[in-house]
Amino acid sequence: MSRIHPSAIIEDGAQIGEDCVIGPFCHVGPQVRLGDRVELKSHVVVTGDTSIGDDCVIFNFSVIGEIPQDLKFGGENTRLEIGKRNRIREHVTINTGTEGGGGVTRIGDDCLLMAGVHVAHDVQIGNRVIMVNHSGAAGHCIIEDDVILGGISGLHQWVRVGRGAIIGALTMVPNDVIPYGLVQASRGELEGLNLVGLKRRGVSRADISALRAAFRELSEGEGTFMDRAKRLGDSTDSDYVRQIVEFVTGESDRSFLTPRK
Repeated sequence: MSRIHPSAIIEDGAQIGEDCVIGPFCHVGPQVRLGDRVELKSHVVVTGDTSIGDDCVIFNFSVIGEIPQDLKFGGENTRLEIGKRNRIREHVTINTGTEGGGGVTRIGDDCLLMAGVHVAHDVQIGNRVIMVNHSGAAGHCIIEDDVILGGISGLHQWVRVGRGAIIGALTMVPNDVIPYGLVQASRGELEGLNLVGLKRRGVSRADISALRAAFRELSEGEGTFMDRAKRLGDSTDSDYVRQIVEFVTGESDRSFLTPRK
């Protein structure tokens, strides 16, 4: 019982879930799969091998599932997977993956992508992520749960942003950001912790104190940044601090934004 405007084009092969609303002048390609109660406002293009989960809303003039903006792309079949309850605002562009990057771009559940956001090929976005107007993630970036990217900010390709981090507006992020980090300045600098976000999520005072102590150790301790992180892993009882340690000691193609001493 979906409602499809007469001016919309739904190509043969597209799968439309129950109670979808597809507005005027939308174009849905033959490999697209829409979950239940998905709404395409108007002039929305959804193409490629793209799946969109239940209860997503995509606003006017967005282009979802187009081929990567990568000169190495040779027309291979790659995918885009979008989870449930996402809000994708006007003029957002999200590309499919590339063969060399794993073949799939993914977005989790309950995200908000504001007007003009760009998500490039092979990006992996977690749950409850907010990307503010005209922010962008270049190819192969990983954005973990509960991250906020400020307006007109940009992630360099292959950058990882740990869960709960916040990126200030007008910030270029060239290296990995630790979980719960606060990044500001035109060429991103790790200024501290996202304390406001931690308090809003109800993190205990003991864990926040442990995170503050961990940040001081990362800033002022002896040895390299990696040495300091490993020492934290040997001494902490906080799951939040362990998340930082696991993030720093995990695999990455970039270096890290480190605290200023």
